[in-house]
Amino acid sequence: MKGRDIVSINDLSNEEILEIIRVAKKIEGMDKIPPLLQGKILATLFFEPSTRTKMSFETAMLRLGGGVIGFASTEGTSVKKGENLADTIRVVDGYADVIVIRHPLEGAARLAAKFAEHPVINAGDGAGQHPTQTLLDLYTIWNELKSLDIEIALIGDLKYGRTVHSLARALARFNAKIRLVSPPSLRMPRHVIRDIENLTEITEHSSIDEVVDKCDVFYVTRIQKERFPDPTEYRRVAGSYRIDFATVEKMKDNAIIMHPLPRVDEIAHEVDSSPKAKYFQQSKNGVVVRMAILCKVLGAL
Repeated sequence: MKGRDIVSINDLSNEEILEIIRVAKKIEGMDKIPPLLQGKILATLFFEPSTRTKMSFETAMLRLGGGVIGFASTEGTSVKKGENLADTIRVVDGYADVIVIRHPLEGAARLAAKFAEHPVINAGDGAGQHPTQTLLDLYTIWNELKSLDIEIALIGDLKYGRTVHSLARALARFNAKIRLVSPPSLRMPRHVIRDIENLTEITEHSSIDEVVDKCDVFYVTRIQKERFPDPTEYRRVAGSYRIDFATVEKMKDNAIIMHPLPRVDEIAHEVDSSPKAKYFQQSKNGVVVRMAILCKVLGAL
């Protein structure tokens, strides 16, 4: 994987996904992290806001002995002067050994990879993909359930939520059964369903109750208020896709609840104390998984 771009989860084979999981587990078990990336520089180019992805990539690089440069918004950069993405990438490529980019436009990461000589990692492009989130999601599922051959409910905004687009594609390759739970206006895009419907069993549902006692994983996403012109309709829909303690009690004993975060009110705070709640551990897992990714694309492991 040395020198490889990771723009889409489809850029990785099943064997490479499992290798990243293996390396992340190895790193997690180390008492002391060796400076495997000492002298290497990571550039984080975030054209959109981020907390977990940006900070976990930076933490990963620092823990491995490397350095970090970049920006968290375009304020104070030449982008504000009209510099195009290709020129920004060419310039930063001369400063860094690996580039992580988040951009509001789908396809921006693929364009960046075209103009960079060093590896480019997609940290989210519009409503497109978020492959490193998918890798940490897979790692979390593997860690908790010891398998990827599971039954999962993807819940909430499946139309615009790039995390579920990548995750559905990946899990389908590992024979996971996929249940899509969303309001009609926020269903999974048909092109994503077409990509995976021949690989696994996939069904669509309008209510969590239809799948609550069947699934091993409940992957909840925020229903985005800004997508609804009528606030009343938003409140009605959002309230019907909420996980509370009553919902948790209907789940299988070994089921887990995940969320890419940030959450608003789609998971009640009372659920945080449940042993089924794994979303904060999921976020924490982002560091070791991104350490593994950086090591692989920079040839350190």
